[in-house]
Amino acid sequence: MPMNEQPPWGQKKKPSGPEDVLAQLIQKIRDTFSGKEEGRPQGGSEGPSPVQPAGFLPGAGKLLAIVAAVLLLQGAFSCFYTIKPGEVGVVLRFGQYTRTTQPGLHFKIPYVEDLAKVDVESVRKEEFGFRTRTPGISTTFERKGYDMESLMLTGDKDVIEVAWIVQYKVSDPVNFLFKVRDVAQTVRDASETVTRRIVGNMDFDYVLGNREILAANAKQELQAQMDRLQCGINVVTVQLLDINPPEQVKPAFNEVNEADQDMKRLVNEAEETYNKVIPKARGSAKQIVEEARGYAVERTNRANGETHRFKAVVKEYEGAESVTRQRLYLEAMEEILPQVEHIYVMDRSQQSILPLFDVTRKASPAQPSDTAR
Repeated sequence: MPMNEQPPWGQKKKPSGPEDVLAQLIQKIRDTFSGKEEGRPQGGSEGPSPVQPAGFLPGAGKLLAIVAAVLLLQGAFSCFYTIKPGEVGVVLRFGQYTRTTQPGLHFKIPYVEDLAKVDVESVRKEEFGFRTRTPGISTTFERKGYDMESLMLTGDKDVIEVAWIVQYKVSDPVNFLFKVRDVAQTVRDASETVTRRIVGNMDFDYVLGNREILAANAKQELQAQMDRLQCGINVVTVQLLDINPPEQVKPAFNEVNEADQDMKRLVNEAEETYNKVIPKARGSAKQIVEEARGYAVERTNRANGETHRFKAVVKEYEGAESVTRQRLYLEAMEEILPQVEHIYVMDRSQQSILPLFDVTRKASPAQPSDTAR
């Protein structure tokens, strides 16, 4: 017989599987509570002792000690936690909200308190009518398959496609975590409802030309709904990115748009002509009126001056008739003679025709001597 082999009557029966180990453990517990001695049956009858699992209880004790040590170490490490900048920590004790912690190192009771971290600085966004494929400097978008999100009906029964984006931040971490099950889906549903209602109350042309006003109204109403639902978010912006008619009606829409642009161009040209001609005509009319007023004032003043002058002459004439008559005659001759071409001097005492001196001819520099003779 080999030396490493033992006779079958000297071997201890080992458990063949987990079921045997469990059965032996239960039997051991029963024997302990019933007062039986280990290895000796009651009644003194000698017989084979029940088979006991060799080394099972010491192994189980070691396993329990290892598990307890692991749990103790895990609790020691989990009682301290760190909140990063831009985050807040929401601490729950037995599932009930206890406190909110700010960035830094903090302590919590292990296995009693749970921690949930919430990013309150990042701007979250929801896109409607498109999806961002590759963000970056040259961002690309995907619009195929999202037509039903952007297709809307205006107040004048026209169809329009509106693509927009909603950006929001967490303002109340507790409400954000526990008041609403899915905040992102709630934002999507509420934003779509608000935008469709606003666009449905406006005409097609108004929607195309007043996207800033529509976006401001949508943001205000969306924030009111989020506050009413206690979602714990703050709507940063609602931006209408693209507003176009559907592809099927774009050619007709372009023709209408071109006609509208031509009408506006003609109206602008007419207003330009009006602004040029009407002010000029008004200025000319005012100029003529002012010139007429000035002419009337001038003629009136001249007539008054002539009247006063005539009265003064009459008064002087009455004082010295011959002198005044002679002066008036000379003044009249000074005024009339330069305008006469031929002058004839008539003398009643002269019997024959005398050679006349042409006083109208301008004398040359050599003529004064001849005239003097």
